[in-house]
Amino acid sequence: MSLRRAWARRGLGIGLLGLAALPAAAQDLAAVWRAAEQHDRTLAVARAEHAAAQTKREQAQALWRPNVMLGLGAGLGAGDMRMKNAQFSAPGMGTSEGVNFRTSVNAGLATRANLVAQQPLLNPGRDAARAQLALGADMGDVAWRAARSQLMLRTAERYFALAVAEEQLRVTERQAESVARAATEAHDRFQLGDVPVTDTHEADAALAGVRAQVEAARLQRDLARQSLADSTGLPQPVARLPAQGTALGETLQSWIDAAQAANPQAQLAAHGVRLAEHELRRRRAGDSVSVDLVAQAGFDRLGGRGDFGTASNRNANAMVGVQVNIPLYDGGMSRAQASEGARLLDKAQAQLEAAREQLAEQVRGSWLGWQAGQARIAALQDGLTASAARLDATRTGREVGDRTLMDVLNAENDHARATLALAEARTAQVLHQLRLAALADRLDEARLAAVSTAVVPDVAATSAALQSAALPARRQGRPDRR
Repeated sequence: MSLRRAWARRGLGIGLLGLAALPAAAQDLAAVWRAAEQHDRTLAVARAEHAAAQTKREQAQALWRPNVMLGLGAGLGAGDMRMKNAQFSAPGMGTSEGVNFRTSVNAGLATRANLVAQQPLLNPGRDAARAQLALGADMGDVAWRAARSQLMLRTAERYFALAVAEEQLRVTERQAESVARAATEAHDRFQLGDVPVTDTHEADAALAGVRAQVEAARLQRDLARQSLADSTGLPQPVARLPAQGTALGETLQSWIDAAQAANPQAQLAAHGVRLAEHELRRRRAGDSVSVDLVAQAGFDRLGGRGDFGTASNRNANAMVGVQVNIPLYDGGMSRAQASEGARLLDKAQAQLEAAREQLAEQVRGSWLGWQAGQARIAALQDGLTASAARLDATRTGREVGDRTLMDVLNAENDHARATLALAEARTAQVLHQLRLAALADRLDEARLAAVSTAVVPDVAATSAALQSAALPARRQGRPDRR
């Protein structure tokens, strides 16, 4: 059997093994997001916080509803009541002046009942607190929207990190197969006396190096897969690389304006300013007059033995009217708290300006990154085409003896690096688009579904494996011209 046929058989076997090792069908990004939405622990925390924030609306409404309280009490009591110079009158007994009365209970049963209903009519502090609670519920809605958007972005980043790691592993494995064939060829030709022993050493060293790269790529793939699995609950997630991204369609200033208007973090900062304003109003209301509508009824009873025998004292009262509360002096506490509230308002306004400035920087960075990425992808595509042509020419030169084994291995390495660089650049482009959408609060399931439809099909790996298997058949086993 000729060397050419032996090399072809070895290459075909390795290629078939590569086909057997191809990954299972990949999940699209939209499906992975749906799994993350149900499983991610961070989103579960945000969901609970959102549900808790919604109760603040009911709390705000309850502040201006009537408060009704019933008080009941019973226990051991004692009492001594004296009255002097009273006027006493009774049917058939006439009227007596300067009458003294006295009752006492030394140890008896004391019972008490009290019912109070109060409806606020004018209360600046309560009004400010209601506004704060309603605003807190709105902030909960914004925070929930931000949490979902952030999880979408994190899921996309983890998904494409896994896709790049899988591609890196596939490329390095194909590179290892190619180097293994080259090493086998070098040893066979050395046995025939066609090449010097240095070729075998070079091939063995290159094979050891690429095997180390394979193990490193496998570790990176496993880490990326575990990170995505932890977030989604999928046992063995498999991802696909994105294809060429779509155009942004808007200018940089348009994206900045959209982000300033709709970004959740900017909205939270703006709500923070309004919250500080309401807090200042609440603190200033500490020395303000408040008016309540009050209705109350009470009953007290004390019965038992006293100094004059068995006695029973009862007292009942009721009242409906308006109660005016006028703060007179609190030691300067209200004034000091209002001063603190004013400083906190200044802080909230400064935080809002800082948030807007940071947001503009983030939008600008993502937009410019996408613009630069377009040119980078075009250059990398040209570089990949050139590296493929160089690799093919180097292999042909090796077959006729014009190129050394190291030339072939170097061309293999350059082609692998170009392949990975293009995959990483395309992934970065898609992530730039998703980050811009998240900053402008436009990242939703529809956008993720659109990204899912623009991915590299799984057949790319199959085609690459078949192509790798067919390459050795082109070799003719000619000796080097040395």
